[in-house]
Amino acid sequence: MRCLVARVNYKTLIVICAVFTLITILLWNRCSSELPPSPPQPVRPAPTPEPEVDAGGGDRPEAPPVAREVPYEEIECLINEDSAIKGRREGTEVFLPFSWVEKYFGVYGRLVQYEGTERFEFSHSYSRVYAQREPYHPHGVFMSFEGYNVELRERVKCISGVEGVPVSTQWGPQGYFYPIQIAQYGLSHYSKNLTERPPSVELYDRAEETAGSPSPWTVPKGCSLTRTHDATLSTSVRQFTTPENGPGITLALGNSRDFVLSFDVKFLTNGSVSVVLETSEKGPPFVIHYVTSPLLLAFREREVTYGIGARAAWSTVTRDLLTDLRKGVGLSSGRVVRPVKVALRRVVELQLRGSGFIANVSIASTAHRAAFLCASQWLLRNQDERGGWPIRVTRKLGEGFRALEPGWYSAMAQGQAMSTLVRAYLLSRDPAFLSAALRATGPLKRPPEQHGVKAVFMNKFDWYEEYPTTPSSFVLNGFIYALIGLYDVAETAGDKLGREAGVLFSRGMESLKAMLPLFDTGSGTVYDLRHFVLGMAPNVARWDYHTTHINQLQLLASIDNAPIFREYLKRWKTYLKGGRAKHN
Repeated sequence: MRCLVARVNYKTLIVICAVFTLITILLWNRCSSELPPSPPQPVRPAPTPEPEVDAGGGDRPEAPPVAREVPYEEIECLINEDSAIKGRREGTEVFLPFSWVEKYFGVYGRLVQYEGTERFEFSHSYSRVYAQREPYHPHGVFMSFEGYNVELRERVKCISGVEGVPVSTQWGPQGYFYPIQIAQYGLSHYSKNLTERPPSVELYDRAEETAGSPSPWTVPKGCSLTRTHDATLSTSVRQFTTPENGPGITLALGNSRDFVLSFDVKFLTNGSVSVVLETSEKGPPFVIHYVTSPLLLAFREREVTYGIGARAAWSTVTRDLLTDLRKGVGLSSGRVVRPVKVALRRVVELQLRGSGFIANVSIASTAHRAAFLCASQWLLRNQDERGGWPIRVTRKLGEGFRALEPGWYSAMAQGQAMSTLVRAYLLSRDPAFLSAALRATGPLKRPPEQHGVKAVFMNKFDWYEEYPTTPSSFVLNGFIYALIGLYDVAETAGDKLGREAGVLFSRGMESLKAMLPLFDTGSGTVYDLRHFVLGMAPNVARWDYHTTHINQLQLLASIDNAPIFREYLKRWKTYLKGGRAKHN
């Protein structure tokens, strides 16, 4: 009973409170409506806010800073009391044009788009140091050569259709075979073959056709195309014949993804294999002709022609169509191939003319192994009786050095050829490659007057000369490439066959450790020692050569943990970012 009374009292209390609240609201609204209107107040500008002073709470947000444009004015800048340029002054700061800074200090910068905005990127050098794969071994990637594209260099005239290796214009516009470039071409493709994914390959004319399937070939009237078995290849091949001035037999390709063409061919008469290409250029398609001729390269009216030799026996032709097209269109009479921007859209068709046999027509994304073997086989065929690869052009290293007449040898060529041939041996197990690599040590044992490349510094330290000049020049990067080649031969040939290469390597490493300080300028490196030999200004290494020195030392440090290599690597890397040796 007592609980019931309490419940009723609570309800009554709630009702009374609600009624009282309602009456209060009604009276308030009525009083407000009877007040006279306020007089109009003058509009005053808002006061400038005072800066907040932190009273110790530390939790009040600061007002965002107001952007204030700093005016600038032109100011004349006197440089070394010698010349004047126009700069800009903003308060106490003075800004000089980057075009002047770049040239004066030898630094680099560019405007780039970054995350939707434009920014300026500055760097002290333009080269990069690659991470060394630990430890180096002769069957692995060669330094950072997987990033090299030798065939795209402006001083590579083209890839020879006969030899399948670069034709250089490095020291003359006529075009010649330069062993260093050829070895680098091989080593770069060998390294790419190890680091890139396997190529995609599409075969267009299979050995055996499916019954009832349409032939991909178009054979005009007066031409013949038959299938026959070839004992040399142990497979079915196509035999073709076309009239001398008639239309060719065509094979539809239609590949718009990959552009490396390969085929096996054997000609019975003069003839050609031509490829029709659809490109980014307006107008009719381009055509590349591969003809049975010693011709190097010709270009006329959208037709590029490469000679591939007689090809009277079975051989494989592998061509990068994009490289062949650009080298043809960019053909010039000077040392530099003109840059062209023509792009391939589609490989339309292949055309046969003459009489002969063809098989295994394919298009792939890459053909690194084939390019590497072309370079290796060229080195095998062209090594002379002294074990070297003579360079057939005159080379003048600089003032004070006697010119090198055609037929000189280079320790860098010998070393990189050794590294190429060793890898060809390890890949194919053909002993001819290893024998050639062992013979290649010969010129490193003889002085220049005996058709060699060995110099001696201060009558004590053996040095293998990239340029066997008179007087000696002591080029650093070429010497280290020779050391790497000797190491490759010694490691691969073993203690007995490789003993001589091992001795030459050890002597060279002793010289390098003793002479390395001579190449350090305190802010970079020198290319050679002409300042010591000729008493002239030092030949300071460009940044790409400086980073080559670093990359080479990294490789040597992976096989020889001498402290001097680690010390100089650390210091030379700091130079790339503006570091300098301490001054007094």
